[in-house]
Amino acid sequence: MLATLTKYRAAFAVGLQGNIVYRWNFAARALFSLFHLVVVFTLWGAAFAGQGDIGGFDLRQTLTYFVMMLPLQFLIGAFNEDYQVSEEIRNGLINQFLLKPINYYVYRISIFVAARLVSGLLALLPLAIALPFIFQYLAFPADWGWRLALGLPALVLSGLIQFTIAYCFGLLTFWFLEIQSFVILSMAVEVLLGGQMFPLDLMPAWLFRISQFLPYYYQMYFPAAIFTGRLDQAQVAQGLVIQLFWVAVLLGIAQLLWVRGLRRHTAVGG
Repeated sequence: MLATLTKYRAAFAVGLQGNIVYRWNFAARALFSLFHLVVVFTLWGAAFAGQGDIGGFDLRQTLTYFVMMLPLQFLIGAFNEDYQVSEEIRNGLINQFLLKPINYYVYRISIFVAARLVSGLLALLPLAIALPFIFQYLAFPADWGWRLALGLPALVLSGLIQFTIAYCFGLLTFWFLEIQSFVILSMAVEVLLGGQMFPLDLMPAWLFRISQFLPYYYQMYFPAAIFTGRLDQAQVAQGLVIQLFWVAVLLGIAQLLWVRGLRRHTAVGG
């Protein structure tokens, strides 16, 4: 057990060192996100002009949602993990994992966690600078006790869902030479049904209800909605159960793609 932990801890350390090298890229991306917040404040300020609320939430609650979304994108979002998996399959680098007692999924997720640790911390810096200037326009819920207790596990599960979806798309390289079209399509769906374009509860009630049973709901919107007070305790508890279900389903799909893909794989290079 200790040897196993040491093995993946080494993978985490390598991922940490590799991503620190690109720290300025993450920092620049996080800084650019502040301009995105300026656009959000401007557009939603115009949308709320002359209105007290939209969809049952006022301007401050809506702005708080988008401010919360910013660090979440850097803490749990999958950036290019699908392409990294694809590249290792196409270049034959995957072969080394077939000859060693290493679980490729655990290896890749160790690197994913290291990358999100670096990008997440860097994203907090520009947000910390901006927060004193925008805090008066935000409205956080008062019941932080249970929201933290349930929100942190939801955050971990959201990261698992995002990584595993990206991992599955990367494994499609066993069948397709290029996966870019699949990834672009997935990203478009994630932005729309993951709540990154607008809070999902602004959709028609029937469409919002359907989205609650899809994995994209639990990628970004679910943890953001917990921390910003858009969901009550009962809704969060139900969401955690569905979230666990999707983690199990996606892990099963990932294992199936891995096993079937290896049957097609020709070990050349690496």
